Amino acid sequence: MRIDNTESNTHLVWEPVKEEHLINDEWIDFRVSSWRFPNGKIFEPYYSYSRKDYVVIVATDEAGRYICVRQFRQGIREITTEFTAGGIEKGEDPIAAAKRELAEETGYVSDDWELLTKIPSNATMADNHAYIITAGGCRKEKERHLDPMEFIDVELIEAQDLKALIDDGDFKQAVHIAAYYIASDKG
Repeated sequence: MRIDNTESNTHLVWEPVKEEHLINDEWIDFRVSSWRFPNGKIFEPYYSYSRKDYVVIVATDEAGRYICVRQFRQGIREITTEFTAGGIEKGEDPIAAAKRELAEETGYVSDDWELLTKIPSNATMADNHAYIITAGGCRKEKERHLDPMEFIDVELIEAQDLKALIDDGDFKQAVHIAAYYIASDKG
């Protein structure tokens, strides 16, 4: 089923009235804006932001185990288990970004890469996208090269154990859970 985004849906479109950039640096463009609803009423303040697009890599090693990372996430103030992910640099191909991120964070490489889809990260208030990418038959060949603010452990997880983490609410990145199901559906 395809969603109809043609002119027949123009009665749903919000019209921008004004916008102010509250913070605009290399990490985020945080804005406050006013919008005119389809019924003519103006709503403000509406907060939104822009960040880099990023990759989420559903990677498996030669034994079929998922290559995951564990790290502290300040937003929820917890250590999470998740897939390797990272920002796409300006002009960088998503697959190239995925190869770079997987090698930097885990030391693993692969000859089997596939871009599955591109999805909005948070369509309600952000305009960036996550590229869901798989890497199969990964092997440890490199030393890790973590960024100064990355403190990451690598964990190899059997398929049934990863599914249990997800089912129990212990795999706490929503887009990563979506990536798991998208990859599972394709596999």
